[in-house]
Amino acid sequence: MKNNFVYDDAIKTLNKDAKMKKIIKLVGPCTIRTIPDPFEAIVDGIITQQISDGAGKAISARFRGLFGDKFPKPSQVVKFTNSKLKTAGLSKMKTEYILDISKRVLDGSLDFKRFKKMTDEDVISELVQIRGIGRWTAEMYLIFGLGRLDILPMGDLGLINGIKKLYSLEEPSQERIIKITNRWSPYRTIGTWYIWRGVKNFQYV
Repeated sequence: MKNNFVYDDAIKTLNKDAKMKKIIKLVGPCTIRTIPDPFEAIVDGIITQQISDGAGKAISARFRGLFGDKFPKPSQVVKFTNSKLKTAGLSKMKTEYILDISKRVLDGSLDFKRFKKMTDEDVISELVQIRGIGRWTAEMYLIFGLGRLDILPMGDLGLINGIKKLYSLEEPSQERIIKITNRWSPYRTIGTWYIWRGVKNFQYV
């Protein structure tokens, strides 16, 4: 996601948390990658809403396959009907969201270049005004589209369930989770990635 110096600093910060240090040792180097195409990043966020990681990857692959295995441009997407897009496994609502976003890019009302110089919260505030984009999707865009390093997606069940397991908590309050994850700042994105990988591949001890 960033250069090695940033990664090294992130690991030093995260390793101060004994529980996180254990997960880092198990998972190994951080391999999180950003998506260079901002349109692809936001559409991927739409596709993966409220479904499992495996299902999201499968639908994303089928969506790409509709356009010859190369991720489409907005101008290509708008030529497809809802019915055609749904053959990738998308819901009716998600096809509408993706078509709407494609049209916004084409008419200039959605300009990804503006986001690069905006704060995290300003990007979220602008994106959530678009139909189909909630806070979680906006946060995924900040992580995978813009490579922001200090994002904590509080609405992500994988993150919350992982924190519960890792810190032996039954039903932690939002305040408790924020207090724990503030130890990871300014690298909460990387901490979140390690929790995701830890939940997926390991049993916490």
